Amino acid sequence: MIGAGQAGLSIAHALQKRGIRPLVLEQHRVGHAWDQQRWDSFCLVTPNWQCRLPDFPYDGPDPEGFMVKAEIVSYVQRFAAFVDPDLREGVSVQRLQQHGPGYRLMTSAGEIHAEHVVVATGGYHHPRRHPDAPRLPSATLQLDAKNYRNPSCLPEGPVLVVGSGQSGCQIAEDLFLAGRELHLSVGSAPRSPRRYRGKDVVDWLDRMGYYAMPITEHQDPRAVRSKTNHYLTGRDGGREIDLRARARQGMRLHGRLRSITAASIQFNDDLAASLDKADAVYCRIRSSIDSWIGKQGLEAPEEAPYTPCWQPDPAADPGLDLHSQPLAAVIWCSGYRSDFHWIEVPVFDGSGQPAHDRGISQSPGLYFLGLPWLHTWGSARFCGVGDDADYLARMITLRLQRRDACQERLECTALLGS
Repeated sequence: MIGAGQAGLSIAHALQKRGIRPLVLEQHRVGHAWDQQRWDSFCLVTPNWQCRLPDFPYDGPDPEGFMVKAEIVSYVQRFAAFVDPDLREGVSVQRLQQHGPGYRLMTSAGEIHAEHVVVATGGYHHPRRHPDAPRLPSATLQLDAKNYRNPSCLPEGPVLVVGSGQSGCQIAEDLFLAGRELHLSVGSAPRSPRRYRGKDVVDWLDRMGYYAMPITEHQDPRAVRSKTNHYLTGRDGGREIDLRARARQGMRLHGRLRSITAASIQFNDDLAASLDKADAVYCRIRSSIDSWIGKQGLEAPEEAPYTPCWQPDPAADPGLDLHSQPLAAVIWCSGYRSDFHWIEVPVFDGSGQPAHDRGISQSPGLYFLGLPWLHTWGSARFCGVGDDADYLARMITLRLQRRDACQERLECTALLGS
């Protein structure tokens, strides 16, 4: 196993239950990404009850709450102790090559040979920035979302957050609630209700089977893997993020970032369209829940239709004048790109993404786990990674059994021949 996050640990557990004890390599320490690449106020956006790692569900006092960063780190580390695999922390894999019937791994601890390899490093490796980012004045601090910690770590002055996905909206709120002058460049991310008709929306969607729906049943299987997650938050007990409401309170919203010079930042004139599209998804989620409640004949309190509370000024956004109003910082929340360059095996599509069938690549013995939409919406989450891990563990076990049976037949044939 390459990677000891929830994916790597889950398949290690599934294999050990079948009598196979794999070696697990982890570049850092268990829980590193949760601990070192999240801001201080970070918390899950899904309720604690949905944390269902294999044979290790959430067992805390607040199943309807949302674990904060320290609790998430503890949960993953306790899961690692529960699994108790053959784990080597601080070992990075620089190259993975085919070698005979298996694979050769060039690592920081030397060369390792394996017949089967599971890549469980996730799909978010390197932050993306606008190509004009280097043009910002040198006095403006630039951070990626994974390096932001809290408002006090930034210099005094206005802050621009670029990107309105989950990280962008939550970081923007973190700064805005701390009283910082905040600009947010809004992209195409959809938004979701938090609670609707008496339940958390995650509860409704879970009951409706959305998290377990295979990608093959999705209307657009190829596109769904690259879609941005809906923005909402688990902060303060869980609530919606309505950017229109924040704009009324003083948060400065802009369209998608267009260009940067040393003197100014310009934005596209698409803020209204982006907000409308996000709201359209929000309303579709509510509508789908309404429909399901009706079909099931359930009793649930009615709620009034959503009404936008703010509209952008139809005049074009003049942008930000960096001479008259220099920015203290820009925080890039514009997504991540995958990086599998170290895997020197031809198992990737034209965009550099692993080509696989539910994690099984075309190269025998090489597998992927923990990728977004590997099989379902829950594949990269605490709620669904266990099912994917169990599936791959079954496939690996069957392959090993077939290998052993073939070897036994060969040995019998050799004995009979002698």
